[in-house]
Amino acid sequence: MPSNRRTAETEAEPGRTDGPRVLKKYPNRRLYDTRSSSYITISDVKKMVLDGETFEVLDAKSGEDLTRSILLQIILEEESAGMPMFSTQMLAQIIRFYGHTMQGLMGAYLEKNLQGFVEMHKSFTEQTGGLYEGKAFSPEAWTQFMALQNPVVQNMMTGYLDQSRSLMAQMQEQMQKQAESFFPGMSGFTTPPKG
Repeated sequence: MPSNRRTAETEAEPGRTDGPRVLKKYPNRRLYDTRSSSYITISDVKKMVLDGETFEVLDAKSGEDLTRSILLQIILEEESAGMPMFSTQMLAQIIRFYGHTMQGLMGAYLEKNLQGFVEMHKSFTEQTGGLYEGKAFSPEAWTQFMALQNPVVQNMMTGYLDQSRSLMAQMQEQMQKQAESFFPGMSGFTTPPKG
């Protein structure tokens, strides 16, 4: 069983650059960056995420891994300010999957779809990177560009959604086969004859 605690031998030393950056969270809610030997804010952690930096947040006393809770805190702050990414309906639907037998499948499905979207975004950025004086698009430039490219974006999103539906169908088919192998001959788990 994997542990959420770290030992002194595996913890990064101050100044080391190999492995993930280690941040310690103290009871006073302060975050300490062991690499820079300084206290940092949640905004600094958000910048690490945006920069693609690998890090982990550990409880300073117990060594428990708190990375997910810090990332969720950043999401909560982003959702509370500006323009939220998740609608109330979407959040309610996600909550309904907690404790459900499909929870693990839903998590894997969302993760694969998000990864597909990230790859599509990266490809699109690479293809259009030279449009704004050779610089990568800023959020404002993306908004402007997307407004002008409505039909193109719609076609791209349609393709992405078709791919997403296909992925879900494959997952359902795989679950059906597993159910058939666990419960052979039971009503409801047999594949109807094609004809």
